[in-house]
Amino acid sequence: MKLSQDVISFFKEQGFVITSTLDSNGAIHSSCKGIVDIKDNGECYILDLYHGRTYRNLKSNSTLSITSVDEHNYKGYTLKGKAEIINIDKIKGSILKKWEKKLSGRVSKRLVKNIREDRKHLHHPEAGFPHPKYLIFLKIEEVVDLAPRK
Repeated sequence: MKLSQDVISFFKEQGFVITSTLDSNGAIHSSCKGIVDIKDNGECYILDLYHGRTYRNLKSNSTLSITSVDEHNYKGYTLKGKAEIINIDKIKGSILKKWEKKLSGRVSKRLVKNIREDRKHLHHPEAGFPHPKYLIFLKIEEVVDLAPRK
C-alpha cells in the first residue's frame, strides 16, 4: 500500500503510538510503543522494549493496528496490517541508530521543557528504557482517517 506524505509526516511527528493486538481469546490488548520509521511503501518499524503481551499476542496472531491522534489539530489515523517479529540480532544497525536518535531527542526535549518551566524534579523516564528486545515490522494494509467528516 502506498502511503500519503501527510500520513507519513503525521506518524513521524508522534512521540508514541498505541499498538493494538489480539490475545488468544480475541480480546484487544493495547500498549504504547515508539515508531522508529515509516515508509511510503507501507512499511512501518516499531521497536518493542519488552517481551510482554504484545510479543505473545503477535506470536499467535499477526494482526496489528497502530493509532495516534493530535487532539489540538483534530487529526489522527489508525494503520492496520500484518506484523512480523524480527529478533534483535537480525535488526539492521540503521534501524537501531534511528531509535537511539529518537530516544535522545525525547530525553533532550523533556530536559529543555523542565528547565524552561523551572521544575525541581528532573524525571526522565526515557533515560531508563531497556535496550530493545525485538522489532515489529508492520506491513500496512489499510489507513483509517480518524478526523470527523465535514
